[in-house]
Amino acid sequence: MDKQLLPSSESLDLTLSTKQDITPALRQRLNSAELFGTGNEVVIEHAGEEYRLRLTRQGKLILTK
Repeated sequence: MDKQLLPSSESLDLTLSTKQDITPALRQRLNSAELFGTGNEVVIEHAGEEYRLRLTRQGKLILTK
């Protein structure tokens, strides 16, 4: 009977860390304080549509169309 072995957590961690090492170079990082300034909402235009990114009183982010 053939048994398929799942990758060990050690090899899985290696795979994830490799992806994590590559991904940040492909992403731009913005600080929310720079993005919001003194306000609590920004408008993002994407594909001709407007989206609103709001900062709540609890410090969470909400994105709405």
